[in-house]
Amino acid sequence: MNILAFESSCDETAAAVVRDGRTVLSDVIASQAEMHAVYGGVVPEIASRKHVEVIAALADRALADAGLTKGDIDAVAVTCGPGLIGALLVGVNFAKSAAFALGKPLIPVHHLRGHIAANYIAFPELTPPFLALCISGGNSMIVDVRGYTDLSILGSTRDDAAGECFDKIARVLGLPYPGGKPMEALAEGGDPTRYPLPRAKVAGSAWDMSFSGLKTAAVNLVHNAGQKGECLDRRSLAASVTAAISEELIPRTVEAARQLDRRTLVAAGGVAANKTIRADLERACREAGLRLFLPPLKLCGDNGAMIGAQAYYEYLAGVRGGRSLNAYATLDIAPVPWAP
Repeated sequence: MNILAFESSCDETAAAVVRDGRTVLSDVIASQAEMHAVYGGVVPEIASRKHVEVIAALADRALADAGLTKGDIDAVAVTCGPGLIGALLVGVNFAKSAAFALGKPLIPVHHLRGHIAANYIAFPELTPPFLALCISGGNSMIVDVRGYTDLSILGSTRDDAAGECFDKIARVLGLPYPGGKPMEALAEGGDPTRYPLPRAKVAGSAWDMSFSGLKTAAVNLVHNAGQKGECLDRRSLAASVTAAISEELIPRTVEAARQLDRRTLVAAGGVAANKTIRADLERACREAGLRLFLPPLKLCGDNGAMIGAQAYYEYLAGVRGGRSLNAYATLDIAPVPWAP
């Protein structure tokens, strides 16, 4: 089954053709990172307009790269949420039009389900059940994946996401947007114990997280050093922030796996590309006797292939979208409004 899939939840327009949920025939992305870097973050209106400009050409390119024609497509899939509402609407409306014109089924996909499904592409042997640590610019959560379309959130951030924490601290350190890679590079050679930063605990919810206090503490360190004319060890601050984020995420996830008797753990999302977090996950899973799947770096960020992968399993579960399908800025990973 050949699925033409679209992703436009933030500042990257992506299209892909995926066969049977596991084989990527094409995967093309138009990034807007440089355009938004001057503003220090994504400007929603600019992002939406850029999606409009490029999505049709990307669809044609995805088909050409796959060596297929429009007649070879069996279904059309699209991210419906969560994300920037204007950006999502571009992808949703284009996908609805494409499905209607081709006379093919339309499959709505939750963005974070797509990130988890990126692992199905990288690891053909991976099947549910397993535990997923989803960490990105807008979300941080521990998800119990009982089946391909049967998922539930065990714990999540109460405020900022891990990726947002990286971005905001990178900004006050004068690093370019997006801040993940610059922070990773700056942290190399730094002392992760140099600056004591908070690790939050959420009362009554052992698996929930909070990153706003960490972000505020790091920003205050930078501002106070500047106001006092003190020298700030930027490398060690970046390393200390990374260590704090890692220690918020990984022990909770490993403990959740232990309590639920899940023996397999996967990581998903842009923050899963961080070198320190990947190494810490590998070490923690090795010590706990867990099998770990880490997606390759190219599948950590937003892409169309992950949407096409999850769409295949949504299709098998009977999920379909009609002409009234909408986009959602906020959206629980389960249940989703279009579930059959």
